[in-house]
Amino acid sequence: MGKKGKAIIVGGSIAGVSCAHTLTLAGWDVLVLEKSSEPPARSPTGAGLGLDPQARQIIKSWLPHPHLLDEITLPLSIDQTTDSEKKVTRVLTRDENFDFRAAYWSDIHALLYNALPQTMFLWGHKFLSFTDSQDESSVKVKTLVIETQETVEIQGDLLVAADGCLSSIRKTFLPNLKLRYSGYCAWRGVYDFSGIENSETVRGIKKEYQDLGKCLYFDLGTQTHSVFYELINKKLNWIWYVNQPEPELKSNSVTLKVSEEMMKKMHEEADTIWIPELARLMKETNDPFLNVIYDCEPLERIFWGNVVLVGDAAHPTTPHGLRSTNMSVLDAEVLGKCLEKCGRENLSLGLEEYQRIRLHVVSEQVLYARRLGRIKQGLDSSGGLGLEQKHMPFFASAPLV
Repeated sequence: MGKKGKAIIVGGSIAGVSCAHTLTLAGWDVLVLEKSSEPPARSPTGAGLGLDPQARQIIKSWLPHPHLLDEITLPLSIDQTTDSEKKVTRVLTRDENFDFRAAYWSDIHALLYNALPQTMFLWGHKFLSFTDSQDESSVKVKTLVIETQETVEIQGDLLVAADGCLSSIRKTFLPNLKLRYSGYCAWRGVYDFSGIENSETVRGIKKEYQDLGKCLYFDLGTQTHSVFYELINKKLNWIWYVNQPEPELKSNSVTLKVSEEMMKKMHEEADTIWIPELARLMKETNDPFLNVIYDCEPLERIFWGNVVLVGDAAHPTTPHGLRSTNMSVLDAEVLGKCLEKCGRENLSLGLEEYQRIRLHVVSEQVLYARRLGRIKQGLDSSGGLGLEQKHMPFFASAPLV
């Protein structure tokens, strides 16, 4: 057996941690660089996400105790939309076998992270730059150790860019690529009702949303919509999309710093748009945050030499259809299997196959999610698109290796 290849993964979010699993299983040595100082367990700005059957099956194959995934997710068997003005409710899906499950971001991250050797993670390491060897057989990554301000160089055979939709690694190859602002931002929050299960707010919400725990609710207003569903451990996840001019990003993050004035305005607008029970829950949620929503035109390629893009770095997408995490999991699985199949000595063949399998899938999903969001926000009146999750291209059946 030849010497193991060494993969350097930039980004310790779900995409990066997923790649750490699959590349380890493919026989690679793995090192994950992450600028955060520690794992994001129970992050106050964590959010909800949805996992389809295919992504869950893949995650379970990585875990020593697969049943734990079902224990931290709730099955959503109902898709329901309500027109807030017309007071009309329509059930889009009611299917006990729908098998789409809701989870808290940090619960999924912790499950994946804790199933890996902690020694492969370098927390508090900010990616600075990389250089390829002349024959593209190795890559040298320069990183800043935030605690000591020391610059360190690390050499590997493969660089995996899991550094998000604002990827600085992608910018090296596509310096003129511009993200497309969707026309709206999203207020997000997770309401923790443990210990206050019988409060007036919780009783009001449960009366209005009687299928909580098994339903993905969409409330449609005039040029706005919200998404609402329950998570495990007595949490309620809500998202509210607001049409507005593009805000200025002051850091390398799509999450805006929220002021008291912005929160007050959000609370006032919630009272005028949503039913009192939902508006009250939004106002009582601790630490809501505001994401600027971007995607981009589908890329024509997602690897160069021995550098490959995964997750939001490869396909920035709007959240409609709850694709981002599912796409990241499938990227990781296909990348790992392609590299295992072709071997380290045929790295370029493995990366070519990864690109061939994933590129058309993620391109279709990004464009579908874009259109879905524009219809729900009143920015596209052409219609003709099913609002159900199951109509997403390749939902639960994307091609693997």
